Amino acid sequence: MIVVVDFGAGNLRNVCKALEHVGVQPVLTSDRHDLEHADKIVLPGVGAFADCLNGLQTRNLFEPLRQVALGGRPLLGICVGMQLLFEYGEEMGHWPGLGLLAGKVVRFQFNDGSARLKVPHIGWNQVEPRREHPLLRGVPAGSYAYFVHSYHPVASEPGDVIATTDYGYSFASIVARENIWGIQFHPEKSQDVGLQMLRNFVEAD
Repeated sequence: MIVVVDFGAGNLRNVCKALEHVGVQPVLTSDRHDLEHADKIVLPGVGAFADCLNGLQTRNLFEPLRQVALGGRPLLGICVGMQLLFEYGEEMGHWPGLGLLAGKVVRFQFNDGSARLKVPHIGWNQVEPRREHPLLRGVPAGSYAYFVHSYHPVASEPGDVIATTDYGYSFASIVARENIWGIQFHPEKSQDVGLQMLRNFVEAD
């Protein structure tokens, strides 16, 4: 059973439809018992870090999700769901994340004057692999994916960065450590590239 965590974030139905497209029938749930019995878990998220965190906490999903992931259950975070995998986020304050990956989530900062790009980062951009990983199977280097975000993770462990994207500077767009995987862009909006990554998560051992 593949569970999509429902904590009040938007875009959940599109994520479910994308998973259906790759051949699975996901369970959209806010029941902690479903998390405990899931084979794999998808954590989507749009909007603000603090709002998504609050959605998990008010539904009593934060600690159960964290414990299931620490126990080895495959977990895929998408967009803000990916950001929640880290230790904390700096959006409108200092907010704790799940702490499954070492690092923080920061706003795009263009301080050198050479690249004052618009924030949020919206649209198609390239994803460049930094090391091999099952999530990238069948995905050509330099493939385009669809982004909508103002914040991005800064991983403390360089080995956790699977792929990067350039927007004024290079930032981590795919991260992974053991059973914890994260995608900053929206695979459900990234056509064949995004669907292939979801398929890879579903089919991974």
